[in-house]
Amino acid sequence: MNLWVIVPAYNEAAGIEATLRALEAQTDRDFTLVVVDNASTDGTAEVVRRHGVEVISEPLKGTGAASDTGVRHAIANGATHVARTDADCLPRADWVRNIRRAFDDGLEMVGGRLRPRTDEFPLKFWERRFIPLVVRVAATFGRFRPGNRDPLYKGPYVMMPGCNLAITADLYRRADGFPRTAIEEVHEDRALVNRVRRITSAYGSRRDVVVFGSVRRLRAYGLAGTLAWYADHRYRPDVVDVR
Repeated sequence: MNLWVIVPAYNEAAGIEATLRALEAQTDRDFTLVVVDNASTDGTAEVVRRHGVEVISEPLKGTGAASDTGVRHAIANGATHVARTDADCLPRADWVRNIRRAFDDGLEMVGGRLRPRTDEFPLKFWERRFIPLVVRVAATFGRFRPGNRDPLYKGPYVMMPGCNLAITADLYRRADGFPRTAIEEVHEDRALVNRVRRITSAYGSRRDVVVFGSVRRLRAYGLAGTLAWYADHRYRPDVVDVR
């Protein structure tokens, strides 16, 4: 298994070092890390290079575009398996190890749990509970959403946040990867899951694959706005890229 980890990043100079440190602290360090600089204007690439991490560029703005560029770069350079997290997230120390175990168990695509970061700023009780709640609500809604229901799908809908998923190189190629879109256009993680569902049932979410995600979108959008955003972008703020 030649495992790579891809991190798309846009204007994350102020915070990406925390993500890099979390990846440096993995108990399983047998992976190659690459950050995809998505046309940042704040020196993100320079911060990453100071950590000795490879940086590649994707000028087309969008988490889908940046992630696709990163995954295809990894595959072109020999990756057999690719994991993705985001530049405002902290993978738990056993994240890589447990992803590898999931692949060894026969899965071709792996998702996991998203929990709130507690190091950015003091969290209120409801904020600590809200991110897991959003994921559960989105997962439940996703099972009944018309776009996720099709007799041609080979398995049930599974919620897999883009900041916490991994896939084999072979399946990524067969599924045609992430759509090259911006997050305000399409939830690229949901689109990839549904592309995979047309090909195989060998995918699943593992409780021991854990990433701690930023709550800054929640702070910026509010409770109702965040729920509406994840429910097919029913709330569209003037500024999508919260920093």
